[in-house]
Amino acid sequence: MNEMTKTGRRISTVDTAYIAMFSALIAVCSWISIPTAVPFTMQTFAVFLTLLMLGGRRGFFSVLTYILLGAVGVPVFSGFKGGVSALFGMTGGYILGFLLTALIYRAAERFISTNAIVKIASLIIGLAVCYAFGTVWFIVIYSRDVKQIGLSAALSMCVTPFLLPDAVKLALAWTVSLALKKRIRL
Repeated sequence: MNEMTKTGRRISTVDTAYIAMFSALIAVCSWISIPTAVPFTMQTFAVFLTLLMLGGRRGFFSVLTYILLGAVGVPVFSGFKGGVSALFGMTGGYILGFLLTALIYRAAERFISTNAIVKIASLIIGLAVCYAFGTVWFIVIYSRDVKQIGLSAALSMCVTPFLLPDAVKLALAWTVSLALKKRIRL
């Protein structure tokens, strides 16, 4: 690894390969879906695992790559959807919110600490921000395209059902990342 990579100015070929590999993982996990207003997917698990395995910087670029692939029409989103219309639809705020989760994780990693408690707390805070951003987005789009919806109704549709599953996904991602880090070095 050259000095430019260590200082964070450039992404190496190896970094690019990891970013691509984890972007593909997020896509595959988004296809594992139980359809609802906001689909139950393994996408959140993959975002958590990506950040835990790659760190905030490469993890951010992995999430960004996933989103950009979907934006240009590659069917990487839930239900094998892709394109700008899918990204800017009712659930697009949650997808874009994953970038906020990655930024929060990166900020915590860079400015606070890389210990386990900080990592888990930053993922929880990042998920809360993702929920907030996605819910506001959902309210705006749903109210425009379907009918007016209040915050309470949106939360009951888009957040409350996901709290326990997302907590399980975070615990699973943490467990898997610990097991993988014992076997492979990223």
